Amino acid sequence: MVQGINVKSGENGSRIEIECPHQNGLLYAVKAEASWVCTDELVHAHAMAGFLGDLVAMGDPKVADLMQVWGLYYRKRPLSDSGTV
Repeated sequence: MVQGINVKSGENGSRIEIECPHQNGLLYAVKAEASWVCTDELVHAHAMAGFLGDLVAMGDPKVADLMQVWGLYYRKRPLSDSGTV
């Protein structure tokens, strides 16, 4: 098995496998209220970028502290003309 981040898209959404020798998890992304605008093939990217953007925008110190503990930082970037960066 290849470790890292693997995306498996299906007709009902995507499964994002996140695995290293020390952690292993599975994240599901399906069409929802905030992701209806995106294609089935990219709903996982749309949902994760939107979720992280909203989470950081909350300005909750607990979220900021937890992200720092894990070495995660997120910032929104401008969209390109095609809608992707």
